[in-house]
Amino acid sequence: MKLCVHPSDLAPGLMLGHDVSLGDDLSLGAWIVVHSGTSIGDGCEIQDGAVLGKRPRLGALSTAPRDALAPLQIGEGAVICAGAVVYAGAKVGDRAIIGDQTQLRERATLGVGAVVGRGCGVDNDVTIGAGVRVQSNCYLAAGAVIEPDAFIGPGVVTTNDDAMGRRAAGEPLRGPIVRRAARVGGGVVLTPGVEIGEEAFIAAGAVVTRDVPSRAVVMGVPGRHVRDVPDSDLLDASTRG
Repeated sequence: MKLCVHPSDLAPGLMLGHDVSLGDDLSLGAWIVVHSGTSIGDGCEIQDGAVLGKRPRLGALSTAPRDALAPLQIGEGAVICAGAVVYAGAKVGDRAIIGDQTQLRERATLGVGAVVGRGCGVDNDVTIGAGVRVQSNCYLAAGAVIEPDAFIGPGVVTTNDDAMGRRAAGEPLRGPIVRRAARVGGGVVLTPGVEIGEEAFIAAGAVVTRDVPSRAVVMGVPGRHVRDVPDSDLLDASTRG
């Protein structure tokens, strides 16, 4: 049996892999596992039971890339909350926060100061920009792009495959794109490949099946453009990340 991690006396129950880089002034909880190659920046907080640098175990039918993964990189001042699992190949920006029991898959990126709430599933190759806020219990499908300063409400589900696993050979997945400062309300469903324009507003419970123009307010099932976001409700330039 080959052991990939070994006990460390730096924190109770801490298990470290080989060639792990630990920054200064870390706050470490109990029973953390840090796999080989992981880099953790200065001033980070890693809470109880977090698993860092996990390697994916792909199913036989998975079309996710199987290339060798770079080590997990966690920027300065980031917080990884209790029970979170962050995969090898991911990048976590400075001062970002990953909530309790959230999964951040391989090659996903989390921008500076972004927050992902409790119990979220962030699939492989998702891009989350600086200052984004993702609320609890969301699912971001592989290839989704969330641009800086966007807001994703609780329970949002994104999808990337119209055929639900029966795509033609070579047909790519199509993750949705949420443009800068757009707001997506609680319980919204974004269907494969849709683009939500800058500063758009998607009301709670909507099912978005077509592209949404910038500043559009969309409601209903299927989502309909009912009006535009007024100038007074736009994100002020001075508050942007």
